[in-house]
Amino acid sequence: MPNAEGTEPMSNPVKIVAILAARPGKAEELRALLSSMAPLCRAEAGNLRWDIWQDQAVPGRFVLDELYVSDAAVAAHRQTPHFLDYISRINDLAERNSQLLDPVDVV
Repeated sequence: MPNAEGTEPMSNPVKIVAILAARPGKAEELRALLSSMAPLCRAEAGNLRWDIWQDQAVPGRFVLDELYVSDAAVAAHRQTPHFLDYISRINDLAERNSQLLDPVDVV
């Protein structure tokens, strides 16, 4: 919706941080799933970053560091075939904790 100046308001980027703790015996399968998603997610028009990190102390724990241009880009991401496949499989592979974050003081 246009603002008072008649232009579209600027959209804030959206950061997603997801912590995934592999279920027993599922760490390699989880890692393979995440690694297969990386190039697909990075290729999405609204994606700025999609990185996988592994906890140094707990090898079966992974952190996804995602950055999108807007809420609309996140919504589009969540409709992709690779995300829908991920959602259909993730609960069997890992416990998941995800946060959607808005910028406060970001450079």
